[in-house]
Amino acid sequence: MPEILFLLVALVAGITMAIQGSLNSVLGEITGLWEANFVVHVIGTSLIAVIIFLLNLNKGDFGNLTEAPWYVYVGGILNVIIIYTVVVTIPKLGVANATASIIVGQVTTAAIIDHFGFWGLDTVPFHWTKLAGVILLAAGAKLVLNTG
Repeated sequence: MPEILFLLVALVAGITMAIQGSLNSVLGEITGLWEANFVVHVIGTSLIAVIIFLLNLNKGDFGNLTEAPWYVYVGGILNVIIIYTVVVTIPKLGVANATASIIVGQVTTAAIIDHFGFWGLDTVPFHWTKLAGVILLAAGAKLVLNTG
């Protein structure tokens, strides 16, 4: 698949994250933060079950779960933290402000992960141009955060 298609898929991910965070925040205000987190995970798990077991779109093997290193399962815990922190921050900061802060933290952490190749991922060197990009991203986020 050409790189532009992957960039478009990533753009869709960003769009859906902003919408998801907004919807989860509304649900959290109605049901409570942990209750919303629970409901979102139940719905997501149900959808994945339909995709794997009913639509038979699975290409993997659950039998390989025991071969994965223990730390990859921390992703499930991080999922709960992500949804909780988004649900907490969006009503207090607004969607744009919370998302700008999230993106700065996400890109900065991603650049560090890329540079060191944590968890066996391919390394992507951190050059001064990336540092400039992160600084400009943070400056752009600051402009988004200035609402008055």
